[in-house]
Amino acid sequence: MRGTSRASLAAAEERFEPILAAAGAQSSELGQQLLAFVDALDSSGSLRRTLADPSIEGDAKAGLVAHLLTNADPRVVEIAQSLVRARWSADVDLADAAEQLAFHAALARAEAEGNLAKVEEELFRFAKALAGQREVRRALFDTRVPAAARIKLVDDLLAGRVTDVTAQIARRAAAAPRGRRYVTTLGHIADLIAERRERTVATVTTASSLSPTQQDRLATILREAYGREVQLNIVRDPQVLGGMRIQVGPQVVDATVLSRLADARRRLAG
Repeated sequence: MRGTSRASLAAAEERFEPILAAAGAQSSELGQQLLAFVDALDSSGSLRRTLADPSIEGDAKAGLVAHLLTNADPRVVEIAQSLVRARWSADVDLADAAEQLAFHAALARAEAEGNLAKVEEELFRFAKALAGQREVRRALFDTRVPAAARIKLVDDLLAGRVTDVTAQIARRAAAAPRGRRYVTTLGHIADLIAERRERTVATVTTASSLSPTQQDRLATILREAYGREVQLNIVRDPQVLGGMRIQVGPQVVDATVLSRLADARRRLAG
């Protein structure tokens, strides 16, 4: 998202948080209704463009939302109306913002139930398990595969071994990829969890396990670099001959031997 959309999303998140705090474990129900709003926006480009059009009166757009969400919780209607009254750099940003609020609602339920850290760990392990299953990953975001089949695939993979919130998020990511790769969506949710826990998630790929002392030292370095606590997710990869690859959000610090060799080859090639 560009500046205008980011500011509108931040304002919506700030407005939605007290509602989620009051809803507690029922927050995910609000999220499900917001996802229905997202689906409506995604299924109709004309509707999305109309509701994101800054030249149309805000009250008129709010009225359209109220009609669209006739049976929704008043709190969902209110937050959706605030979204369409805001300004967006692109109409798709409106749908993206509504989806992000819905994910926050699911995570707020996990938070209220004391399971947020568990959801974070379950999503990380699931994404890690998918790393070596290219065809499965492809099927999970391939819209040529029926949504019901994608959801069943997720259910079969998870086999009831995760919390309800993790299953809800994993199923939604498969049901509506929205142009994203499946693992990318899981990574985005991990970032949202980190924000809720006021931490940054760093995925560290190494050839061998790091000792507790090494992990503490690395966490300290990253905390000083980013100005906040950092959650380390350690991934072992035998193809990494030495060093480590650290990814924090979209930023990658690649210090592996393979990376240095590749860089040397590029330099020699001129």
